[in-house]
Amino acid sequence: MRLLARLPLRESHRLGNGLGWLLAHWPNRQRRNALINLALSFPEHDREQLLAQRNDTLREISKTYCEIAQLWLRPAEEALGLIREVRGAELLERRDGKGLIVLSPHIGAWELAGLYLAEQGPTAIFYKPQKYLDDLIRRARARSGATLAPITGKGIRVLIQALERGDYVGILPDQEPKADKGAVFAPLFGIPAFTMLLVNRLARRTGVPVIFMFAERLSGEDGFRIHCIRAPEGIDSADDRVAARALNQGIEQCIRLCPSQYVWPYKRFRRRPEGWPKIYSGGLADEEALQQVARLRQQHAALQAANDTD
Repeated sequence: MRLLARLPLRESHRLGNGLGWLLAHWPNRQRRNALINLALSFPEHDREQLLAQRNDTLREISKTYCEIAQLWLRPAEEALGLIREVRGAELLERRDGKGLIVLSPHIGAWELAGLYLAEQGPTAIFYKPQKYLDDLIRRARARSGATLAPITGKGIRVLIQALERGDYVGILPDQEPKADKGAVFAPLFGIPAFTMLLVNRLARRTGVPVIFMFAERLSGEDGFRIHCIRAPEGIDSADDRVAARALNQGIEQCIRLCPSQYVWPYKRFRRRPEGWPKIYSGGLADEEALQQVARLRQQHAALQAANDTD
């Protein structure tokens, strides 16, 4: 990683592009899962469009992991100097002494998005301790002043206290919750996704606004564009399903701005409603993955019709 951190950003992206090409042309689960997710999420796309989008995605994800050494190990001011534009910056303004919940999906350079947020003012970031490189990750995320709050009850109290002080709170909102409590199924690209309610609970308890923010990698340039987007209405609803649907609508809106930079290989729909078939199974060949999607669509349609009848 130290060697990677020494590379110019353009060279890191070139390396990532090559690694992504290998992933796209060698049968593996990441490639299969990305194709399944894309085919389910974009049913209007034909086979060639889906394969091209999948291959673009694998190249972009490889760039993410090749550039991450620079975002972690170089001085914070060097990493922040890679930001070429900020769209919707006015949404980051905190008003009336209130804090702000900032949601950063796994799009583009999410580590840079967190670094940028902490540069704007006192920030607490919800953080999942890692098995590997945990010390490095904590130092990297804290070097522009962020406080890291672990995914525990104690960490949640840190987030509440930060919001009550008028600080920022950063959360990655698009991971599947592990616990049954505090999550419900809500549609993401029309597919039931087990969705966290933490954002809703924090917003309702503290009365603070919610926005989305992510860092888009600029094609052909040594830099990134920050996007700030207002959260959909209902994200602070007293109805859990309305709130979860609004959260996923915001994530979907972000993804559609640069879909190839989302982590499509992630098994976002691994957990299924009772009686629904598993998604990530079958062979690794492209045709087998697409056949799996065709079967899933038929099964989903039948289950949805049965639910509507009930």
